[in-house]
Amino acid sequence: MPSVVQVRRPYWNTEIESKLNTPEMKDIQWAKLKKKLEYFYEATPFWRSRMERAGIEPGDVRTWDDFHKRIPVFTKDQYREYAEECQGDISRMLDGFMGEDAKRLVCLAATSGTTGEPAPYPFTAEDRQAWAEFFARQLWRGGVFPGDKVLHGFGLSMFIGGTVLCMAMSDYGACCIPLGAEAGMEAIVRCAKLFKPKALVCTPSLAEYMIEKAPEVIGASVGSLGIERLLCGGEPGAGIPEVRQKIESAFGAKLFDIGGGGCSCEAPGYQGLHFLNEDIMLFELVHPETHEHVPLEDGATGLLVFTQLPGTMGWSGLRQTPNDIVQVFTSPCSCGGTGFRFRIIGRGDDMLKVKGVMVYPPAVEGVINAFVPRVTGEFRIVLNTPPPRVVPPLILKVEHGEGLSEEQLRDLEGEIAEAMHRRIKVRPRILWVSPNTLGRFLKKKNLFERTYEKTRQRQMEEKP
Repeated sequence: MPSVVQVRRPYWNTEIESKLNTPEMKDIQWAKLKKKLEYFYEATPFWRSRMERAGIEPGDVRTWDDFHKRIPVFTKDQYREYAEECQGDISRMLDGFMGEDAKRLVCLAATSGTTGEPAPYPFTAEDRQAWAEFFARQLWRGGVFPGDKVLHGFGLSMFIGGTVLCMAMSDYGACCIPLGAEAGMEAIVRCAKLFKPKALVCTPSLAEYMIEKAPEVIGASVGSLGIERLLCGGEPGAGIPEVRQKIESAFGAKLFDIGGGGCSCEAPGYQGLHFLNEDIMLFELVHPETHEHVPLEDGATGLLVFTQLPGTMGWSGLRQTPNDIVQVFTSPCSCGGTGFRFRIIGRGDDMLKVKGVMVYPPAVEGVINAFVPRVTGEFRIVLNTPPPRVVPPLILKVEHGEGLSEEQLRDLEGEIAEAMHRRIKVRPRILWVSPNTLGRFLKKKNLFERTYEKTRQRQMEEKP
């Protein structure tokens, strides 16, 4: 008898995902948004006060134009101001954000705090259910199905991609192996060899580090682990062609970029992330400085703004921005999958200005990784003064590959400088360091070396 081939449906939630980026979905969003505005106004002191200061009540929002123009964007700076107002008291902050629903929490996660103090991600039972659905769609699009073993390599401790993600995978029906980045690289590699997971979820940095460490730990390449799918997020690496090629070639696996409610697809080349959760999260673009609404048209670029539609506050409030600069694509994707696409250009917190040119670390990372193996791919952007303005030249500390002569390094520096000028419009100064000089990251990668902070600390210590 011929073998039976299991045919899977294209989407986890066919009813909803077939309607992504359609007029019908806009109607679904509008109905949910109206209810959410009423919830924010009636049940949450903080969001009500913001609406009152803007001179608006839920009934005043009669059109999308009303919503875009009259409800203010909630920025990270405003979040920090509120935290200071609450004197850092998380309970007080949650009471303001959630009102009485703060008493119904079943989980409290947090951001990584890479650009400041960690911010809480509060989950009621309804929020957890929404998050489980939110991530289930990403798993399905990434080719990870119920019953598959998944090694969890994000940071477990408090992160939204940690314990709550493990719970979501279990709710979905996947077999989660909750090791976490905190276990260390040796344990991660050995665990992958022992349990033979189909998939690995982690940062691109961790996947790159595994490539280096696997031969040392198990005496074989990372490709010998048999991992078929990598779902990487938390930083831009999975969307950088040069980094993608490096990881996919070494693992012999398909790499999917995940984050912000989206997942990349299997189409040739990187097409961006398909946004899969329009009924759960309202996705908007605004001008980074004026916060004026930017229509979601093919090629549009702007500051990303989210509003969580079901549940309470969960992981997003009312028009709250994670400070990511993104570009959207509404034209059909060659993969045939639904959902408009977006790619993250960079974080507003990380943007640098060199002679008026805006430079984002992911763009620099793409150029550097194009020269592997003459470089290892590891580098740091050296900042001698506080950003965003950088006094030229942009200084890069770069790990060179093994066995290069001084003459070869001079030639390579010229090639990298020319490539940077061609792609980013700046010419950097390269400071070469030996292989394995720069630290490796299991969690989010920090590409900045802030020498001005050390200088400031030394000056304070030298004061009489």
